[in-house]
Amino acid sequence: MRLTLFLIIAGVLMSAGRAPVSAEQNSAAAAAAIVERMASGDFASVHARFDATMRASLTEEALASVWAAAVAQFGSFQSQSPARVSRTGQYDVAIVPCRFQRGELDVQIALDSAGRIAGLYLLPPGSASGEAQPSQPPEPAPAVGEAREEQVTVGKGEWALPGTLTLPAGSGPFPAVVLVHGSGPQDRDSIVGACKPFRDLAGSLAARGIAVLRYEKRTKQHAAKMAASAGSITVREETIDDALAAVALLKKHPSINPQRIFVAGHSLGGMLAPRIAALDADIAGIILMAANARPVPELILEQLAYLRSLGGPEAETAGQELERAMKAAERIARSSGDSPAKPEEWLLGVPDSYWLQLAKYDPLLTAKQLKQPMLILQGGRDYQVTEKDFNLWKGALEGKAGVAFKTYPRLNHIFVEGEGRSTPQEYTRPGVVSDEVAADIASWILRQQPRR
Repeated sequence: MRLTLFLIIAGVLMSAGRAPVSAEQNSAAAAAAIVERMASGDFASVHARFDATMRASLTEEALASVWAAAVAQFGSFQSQSPARVSRTGQYDVAIVPCRFQRGELDVQIALDSAGRIAGLYLLPPGSASGEAQPSQPPEPAPAVGEAREEQVTVGKGEWALPGTLTLPAGSGPFPAVVLVHGSGPQDRDSIVGACKPFRDLAGSLAARGIAVLRYEKRTKQHAAKMAASAGSITVREETIDDALAAVALLKKHPSINPQRIFVAGHSLGGMLAPRIAALDADIAGIILMAANARPVPELILEQLAYLRSLGGPEAETAGQELERAMKAAERIARSSGDSPAKPEEWLLGVPDSYWLQLAKYDPLLTAKQLKQPMLILQGGRDYQVTEKDFNLWKGALEGKAGVAFKTYPRLNHIFVEGEGRSTPQEYTRPGVVSDEVAADIASWILRQQPRR
């Protein structure tokens, strides 16, 4: 699971529209100043601009913690680009693209008519909008020969998601795989820095005769709606329901063999793959890619400790964030859920209710009880989900019929090749998912016989 900063600080619903030019310029300048103050450590003056709702939900110390977490993951702040401003009801919403040492984030700030801060988000580039829509058609997956792509809609109603179905050359019916994201508000390509692992897999698998469905994650496509109900969101709403909807879409597609639909989950998506398969017996099998078997808070502490061990200018920040995360994790472990924590005490800005619900799920036990075949893959250089987790899967499932395991010593968390200790910086360099991984997945899928 990659450590993702989806820090919802307020739930202001966003919609389309433009502010008058003068108001837009004023709000852009105000947003730029707010980012500058946070970057310089002046959180007191930023907090002083909060409206009453923000003051009640976020302390000055918690705001500082949010920024520190961003620095721990992405490195020191480097620069900001001019803000984009739109009018949303009574708010001006400014999006400020920010460059850090190891990546980029969008800071989204909602300002009321008096210039008070009514909402503040730190989000991956391109997801900082209320109902995020791609600004241009998605880039086709590479290396698919005569394959074709269809733009589809996963689910329906208020949570409908745009997706891309990559079909191999020919008429089918083809076996197919649904790609399920890891944590955070991700797009259909599951972009990490300069890498697009889901796009890579779509192209490579289609070239080998397997259709691939990938789609925008709900926490990206419907960011504002999810933010408004953050206190009640579980992994069911975040991930599981949409994965099941994607499988249902494929069952009805004329080019897909409905008896040969598989689910491939990455990181958190891999952890949840057994639960997804348990909820739909028609799923032909599951692929777990860098899937954690341990509780997510435990992995977060391990990741922060690893980042601190790398040294460099961010080590101290990672250490400070580790101390905060340890306190939150300890509190969650003791919590019965009867006394909700304050927002400033949440682990990585996520409500305790989310972690407590997730803790009730036992991925190893669920996997043991499945009848579907499983393929479990692990990168040897992965510091986010390590071989500790892979060995837990292996210990629980080795000897179970239909389960296969493989490790790749030179691959990182997103199955891109590298050397030495894996670091966050390597994600800033363009990389492609190892073709060996795609070949192994395709070979395994093609060997599976339709279940009777």
